[in-house]
Amino acid sequence: MQPERTELAWRRTALAIAIGSLVSLRIFPLMLPSAFAAWGFVPGAVGLVAACALWSAARRRQLRMTAWLHSTLPGATSEAAPGAAPGAAPGATSGATPKIAPGGGLLVALAVLATGFGILCIGIVAMSSLVAATG
Repeated sequence: MQPERTELAWRRTALAIAIGSLVSLRIFPLMLPSAFAAWGFVPGAVGLVAACALWSAARRRQLRMTAWLHSTLPGATSEAAPGAAPGAAPGATSGATPKIAPGGGLLVALAVLATGFGILCIGIVAMSSLVAATG
C-alpha cells in the first residue's frame, strides 16, 4: 500500500470540490432570480466546508494508515494497531477485532456528500424555475 499516494488522490478530490464550490459561489447567485439569490451561496458554502473536512480526513487517514503499516511490520515495537487498548502490546487489537486497515468510511462520506450536494442543487434550480415560470 502507498498511503502517501492515496492521501494525494484524496487531496486532489478535495481541491476539485473546493474549486467547483468557488465556481458555484460565483455563478449560482447570478443565475437565480433575485428572490433566491441568497440560496445560491448555500451549495458553494457547503462544498467548501466539505472540501476542508475531506482534506483533514485524508490527512488523518494517511497518518493512521502509516502507523498501522509500521505496527504490522515484522519486529515493529513502536505502537499498537488502531483500535487497540491504551498500553497494549505492539500489533495488538482490542478484543476479537481483526487487524483491518483504517479509513474505509472516507469513500462513503464522499458519496453521501456528492448525493446531498446534487439534490440541493437540483432543488435550488427547480425552485428558481418555478418562480421564473410563475412570475
